[in-house]
Amino acid sequence: MTLTKSLLLSIGIFAGLCGSVFAANETDWPKKPIVAIVSFPAGGSTDIFARSVTAPLAEALGQSVVVDNKPGAGGMIGLQAAAKAAPDGYTIHISALTNQSISSALFKNPPADLQKDFVPVALIGAVPHLIVINPTVPAKNLPELIAFIKSKKGNFNYASQGNGSLSHLESTMFMERIGASGTHIPYKGSSFALPDLIAGNTLMMFDSVTASLPHIQSGKLRPIAIAAADRSPLMPNVPTLGQDGMKSFDVENFYAVYVPKGTSPAIVAKLEREIRKILTNPDFKTRMAAQGIHPQFANSEKLAEITTNEANKWEKVVKSANVKVD
Repeated sequence: MTLTKSLLLSIGIFAGLCGSVFAANETDWPKKPIVAIVSFPAGGSTDIFARSVTAPLAEALGQSVVVDNKPGAGGMIGLQAAAKAAPDGYTIHISALTNQSISSALFKNPPADLQKDFVPVALIGAVPHLIVINPTVPAKNLPELIAFIKSKKGNFNYASQGNGSLSHLESTMFMERIGASGTHIPYKGSSFALPDLIAGNTLMMFDSVTASLPHIQSGKLRPIAIAAADRSPLMPNVPTLGQDGMKSFDVENFYAVYVPKGTSPAIVAKLEREIRKILTNPDFKTRMAAQGIHPQFANSEKLAEITTNEANKWEKVVKSANVKVD
């Protein structure tokens, strides 16, 4: 064997060994608990959805998946924390995609960006929003609520899940559409906003069906209209905004999983595969439907497309409505 052939053979064997070691390392993942960063507080729709997914994901991966709530700044605090995490597969970000697309459009210099700082893993579903009010408000439907709001002549408070949240933007657009104004009270998520709404300190709020449902069922809140294209199966008697006279107000409120940029494609593929199994499980879908959550899977490639579309869509809406962060 010539020296050249021997050298080439040695290089080939070395490369093969390196590839085998790399593949083994990727196959061994995960070897320790995984942190799932959520940008909203415990008790809200993002948190509920995240915990519903991470429990079966932990079982599938053989390691615990710990939810770490980092609320504030329209989801930007959690987003930044996830973006700065090591891209080793041990930090994932469960994103309220629509909320964070809006935040990116509202902030001049967002500290992190879903498109630039993350690798998309999988779309996991959507949770519709609705208008909820304190039951002492003398309104049973959308026309009556609009009339009552106008009678207040700006002397009322309305809540949102936080500055730069979907809840904030929906409220702003709603007030603009009906020609009214009030005082916006931002909170760090539904779990902080709902007690004040129930207490009567605020008049109304755009909130997720998931977070508001227990309070609607107990009679502490009254649902007015669904801010989506279709009614919720959990509240079939509650019309959509469009059905009650306010056209073109349906919103897809997406949720998705991302990992920090630089994470191994093999890890992304494994996460995507296990999440697909969870979301297509009939029992899981039934349990989520009972909470007002609509599971829907899309792979990494499709999620990248959805992420771009959401960013472009909400940038246009923010500019058109001239929404400002308080």
